[in-house]
Amino acid sequence: MHTNRQANLCRHLVNAATHTPHALAVAVQKKNFNKLTYQEINFARLNRYSDQIAYALNQYGLQSGQKAVLMVTPSIDFFALTFALFKAGIVPILVDPGMGIKNLKQCFNEAKPDIFIGIPKAHLARRLLGWGKETVKHNITVAGSSFWGSSLQRLVKKYKSEQPYSMVKLADKQMAAILFTSGSTGTPKGVVYSHAMFEAQINILKKDYAIASGERDLATFPLFSLFGPALGMAAIVPDMDASKPITANPNHIFAAIAKYQCTNLFANPALMDLLGQAGLKQSLKLPSLKRVISAGAPATLPAIKCFSKLLNHNVPILNSYGATESLPISKIASEQLLQTGTVTDNGGGICVGLPVDGVEIAIIKITEKVISDWDDKLKLAAYEIGEIVVKGPQVSESYFCRAQATEQAKIHDGGEIRHRMGDLGYLDQSGRLWMCGRKAHAVNCAAKSYYSIPCERIFNTHPSVKRSALVAVTTDKQIQPLICIELSDKSIESKTKLFNELRFIAQRHAQTAGITEFLIHSGFPMDIRHNAKIFREKLAVWAQRQIDK
Repeated sequence: MHTNRQANLCRHLVNAATHTPHALAVAVQKKNFNKLTYQEINFARLNRYSDQIAYALNQYGLQSGQKAVLMVTPSIDFFALTFALFKAGIVPILVDPGMGIKNLKQCFNEAKPDIFIGIPKAHLARRLLGWGKETVKHNITVAGSSFWGSSLQRLVKKYKSEQPYSMVKLADKQMAAILFTSGSTGTPKGVVYSHAMFEAQINILKKDYAIASGERDLATFPLFSLFGPALGMAAIVPDMDASKPITANPNHIFAAIAKYQCTNLFANPALMDLLGQAGLKQSLKLPSLKRVISAGAPATLPAIKCFSKLLNHNVPILNSYGATESLPISKIASEQLLQTGTVTDNGGGICVGLPVDGVEIAIIKITEKVISDWDDKLKLAAYEIGEIVVKGPQVSESYFCRAQATEQAKIHDGGEIRHRMGDLGYLDQSGRLWMCGRKAHAVNCAAKSYYSIPCERIFNTHPSVKRSALVAVTTDKQIQPLICIELSDKSIESKTKLFNELRFIAQRHAQTAGITEFLIHSGFPMDIRHNAKIFREKLAVWAQRQIDK
């Protein structure tokens, strides 16, 4: 195996500590008694602190190759600890706390961690719910007493070292971290990350997103915020629950942007919508921002238009498409996206832009079959809807301890791996990618197939519809499409009138022709992180019950 002697993400932190030692690396906002306070650390101190933690962990008995669950809220300790684990070659297991208790337990059982590092609340949950009890040998508490396990602060005091830590260098494809998918579109799976994948992501952020050393990033998602210090960019962490962005206080975020004159903002579409509405009410401007990066779910055009009003002219909102297994894949700037609205409203899917540098996107026929080896003959022509398949240096090669899921999602292409996204879409004649929804959400009837995003966007143009969801129901042993409707205004003149209008809309578009069944639902089940991903599986069960009554 080819070995890259530089394969450790932390070399970028060491580089920043050497060249800009006194520049701000991380600032964490906290609300105390109605007052916002800020805790700061520069690159030299962050690098030294992570060195000290790495040394202390080794002295405590932790070794390279072991796996550590990390459940620490975004803080200076979170940054220093994550970098320390990377430096020591200990594999961090990063999970989204918003995925729910059942999923968390399954993730820990699957990842078989040796170490559990968490805040007291996480340790309490670990004890009560039996997380990782079969395999965890070491418990470390952050920002709390030694009641739950060894205190991080005490370990650093006990095992002191002022020497620079000699970081572990890993081979290109060696496991460096396990990142669990959110589980919002299925069972969470552990994605194996290598330092080569992290390097590829850093290169894309530098090249395609033009992020430069010395910038300041308002970081609303912990994982993305780690790239800040690795890029020589300060990570400014607002006082918010990162697993539930829509509960954030916009004023806290505005205050942090203003205080540090942030140049970059990473926000999912739901948070961007929240900030846009709040900013407009206050007639607020965010003149320091040079770019906004949106990811996690497709951004809505009204949210983009609204948030753009807070920005200087020509500041782009960059919508990124990807998944934990391969991120980012493509991007489109708001200016271009706004020009695609008519196509989207007429069932053409959502445009997610051109591939980022070094990425190849192909569309293949929709199938559940395993495809072990790639053949260029698998590629569909422009405008044909199929499954999105991607290849590039940031594409993961496997899931952790999930041989079947790996086999289902990966295609060997010489020495490289192509990843099947599980999303449907098509490429247009200029190579732009258009998203048509999840493969699992397509409704395949005897006569034709219906795709979630194209169908739903057509019905969403009706003024009484807040959002819609395509589901499959079975009547007389036949699968048929049904549209669940969430109303924008709870009081409508007549259900019959609305359904007739929707049937008329359906017949006018090839994508929706044949859809005649509608049901009104009081409030869709949504994922808490993005507030944009509809749990269609739950709606399908509900709809079938209504039909069977």
